[in-house]
Amino acid sequence: MLFAHEVHRVAGAKEDEFDSAFREVWMPALGDSDEARLLWYLRLAHGSGAAYTVVTVTGIKDAAAWQALAERVRVGDLQKWSAEVDSMRHGSDAKVLVPVPWSPLQDLDLTSVPTTGEEHDPTMYMEDTAWPYPGGLEAYLQAAGSLYEQTLSRSKQAGHAILDMEAAFQPAYGTHHGTEVILWQKIVDHSALLHLLTHDTPPSYKVPGTWMNDALKVRDRWESRLLRTVSWSPCC
Repeated sequence: MLFAHEVHRVAGAKEDEFDSAFREVWMPALGDSDEARLLWYLRLAHGSGAAYTVVTVTGIKDAAAWQALAERVRVGDLQKWSAEVDSMRHGSDAKVLVPVPWSPLQDLDLTSVPTTGEEHDPTMYMEDTAWPYPGGLEAYLQAAGSLYEQTLSRSKQAGHAILDMEAAFQPAYGTHHGTEVILWQKIVDHSALLHLLTHDTPPSYKVPGTWMNDALKVRDRWESRLLRTVSWSPCC
């Protein structure tokens, strides 16, 4: 299973047209087969970064399906759509991702993903991107898959979880920086998130044995995006 992750820097005056291009063309076009689906369409939460930033994640069955989709965009029925979308944005960055070994999401029945834009309440996600030390990808994956996952699990069991990890990805070979990991986490407690944003991290969260402390052994560069699904995003 592959996941095409794109960050679009949309032209402000074209925001609605950009939305429509994905909702009315890309999403139903992928429904022509069982090999790809638009999974998430999200906006960067207002006030948390560059304006008019959209993140899309498209699920693709396998490498053969990715090649077929790429050809549709390059010279096929989606070529005109691609050119029109490109005219609505200042630029974009894309990478093809695969789940890490311990990711909760490993595979997905793409036929179960809607392509008709059903409306629903928006959902908030925190996307953490980490860059392990050079040569330290495996050490980071081991630490995140044990200590960080345990930290989230303990919070959930105690009834005060902020995040629920839905997936963890790394770039597929040859498509992006190899030493990178993306944690895809649903925000389950908005009040707790607000407290996190408005208060310093308590010293007790940074003692040896905690993720905030021990993660520094495997990385010290990471960033978070606060993302909100649109009302018609297939996954929420």
